[in-house]
Amino acid sequence: MKKIQATLLAALCALPGFAADSVSSNDSLVFTTVIANPVTPIKNQNNSGTCWSYSALAFLESEVIKKDPKKKDIDLCESFLVSKTYTDRADRNVRTHGDASFSQGGSFYDAIFCMDRYGLIPEGLMPYPNTLYGDSLFNFTAFFPPMEAYIHAISKSDAKKINPIWKKNVQSMLDGYFGECPTEFTYKGVKYTPKSFVKDYLKLDPNDYVSLTSYTHHPFYSSFILEIQDNWRWASSYNLPLDEFMRVMDEAVKNGWTFAWGADVSEEGFSRRTGKNRCVATVPDTKATAGVGSDQSRWTGEKAGAKISQADAAGEKVITQEMRQEGYDNWTTTDDHGMQIYGIAKDQNGKEYFMMKNSWGEYGPYKGFWYVSKPYVAYKTMNIVINKNAIPKDIRKKLGI
Repeated sequence: MKKIQATLLAALCALPGFAADSVSSNDSLVFTTVIANPVTPIKNQNNSGTCWSYSALAFLESEVIKKDPKKKDIDLCESFLVSKTYTDRADRNVRTHGDASFSQGGSFYDAIFCMDRYGLIPEGLMPYPNTLYGDSLFNFTAFFPPMEAYIHAISKSDAKKINPIWKKNVQSMLDGYFGECPTEFTYKGVKYTPKSFVKDYLKLDPNDYVSLTSYTHHPFYSSFILEIQDNWRWASSYNLPLDEFMRVMDEAVKNGWTFAWGADVSEEGFSRRTGKNRCVATVPDTKATAGVGSDQSRWTGEKAGAKISQADAAGEKVITQEMRQEGYDNWTTTDDHGMQIYGIAKDQNGKEYFMMKNSWGEYGPYKGFWYVSKPYVAYKTMNIVINKNAIPKDIRKKLGI
């Protein structure tokens, strides 16, 4: 996922749209919460392409709380996950002579893989946010480009033999920014390794998590490797018809689950910095206009002509399986951003929206949270990662899980 920006803090219970039956308004739209499942405070990925880490760990934090509400203070460390992932991604890039991409982005599966292979750790054990660069937030402008250039030089080298010292050099760069990943630590008076922390404290099982999507270029009820650059581990997703894909998401939230949501946020209806209904995502039923670019464009505002009116928000396109596929095939649906879906709300007209937790800090009228229409989710979702136990039993049976 191509992402950018995001820091900590935000007392959830004080935020609009968090408690059941709470009401929040934003110009023309007024939202009433139907259900809001527990989530942890908003963080900020800041100047980094690490939304996949923030959103995946936010999802896993909610999984921990669902198992044990007493652990509502859980805060997992993004630095550990990002460092482990970049180490593996550099190795894959060199092994494929640069054909497997190396970038700041990643996928939700990176968190599941890390949890299984390396474990996870709580926040506060690595130098971030007190890095040697003096930043209180991730800032990859000085850190990432030199490492990327070094790895590119190795992977595209015409040398007949590569000196393995390159791995130590990359690890040194990662350790210099994030700090060394601990092999053991004490948390709440108990000593853990990263793997025992997952098993004995978080009590999460990596085998519980699956990726779902909905496209017609592969058979439904089968699994396939989603063809996006940041799926560099080549993880598989189960393929569902659109109506069942949406049913999974809807019933999961209504039954107390959250999920990690990967989507295209470069659409005109993903209203960011200007205009009415800011921090609301819809699919306005109007003639298409220019998109608003990458995740980072929220800091500079939307392009001219890419604002939605009250009428647009009320009348959305009807999304079909064919529209989803066309968007994916012609690159108008792209792998932009990772977020967490945790609730459902209704506007004053009775239309339902998913409630979304972002990683851009306490941004916008809802202090870091968004309302995303169901047509937008149906149209622009790339994939979700969800606990398999949240999937309706009849659909699980069709998938063989």
